[in-house]
Amino acid sequence: MLEGMTLTGGCHCGNLKLRYETAVPPEETAVRLCQCSFCRSHGARAATDPGGHMTIEVGDETRVSRYGFALRTAEFLICATCGVFVAAVMDADGATYATLNVNALDERARFPAGAPMSYEGEDAAARIARRKARWTPADVLSSPSAAAAPR
Repeated sequence: MLEGMTLTGGCHCGNLKLRYETAVPPEETAVRLCQCSFCRSHGARAATDPGGHMTIEVGDETRVSRYGFALRTAEFLICATCGVFVAAVMDADGATYATLNVNALDERARFPAGAPMSYEGEDAAARIARRKARWTPADVLSSPSAAAAPR
């Protein structure tokens, strides 16, 4: 088990649930404000911990929008019911990596406001390499029973 803390959260309606395990206190986390049009539009504040772990639980996959744009090197997970952007995920070399929108965490107020970052000059290879080095190892779990359950 990772020494540190587990932070939880998710989308507003509960279809997407987050569990973020990290040894880095929220107050000491480097929060990034990506300047791409998607992240600015969503007011996203991103955080990662390469030594941590993130679990994203999907209640009903049919209620998740997986959005890819620009270089299409990641999928942005947005709840199609309540509209909350919770995380971006990337699969590379048999592993999954994620960056968390700290605004989707229950304890979001503990995180710093963040610093603007631009990744505009990266090509796909550089972007994937940066994410493999800096993003959080992750699991995205879908509930098989939730998709069949009545709403």
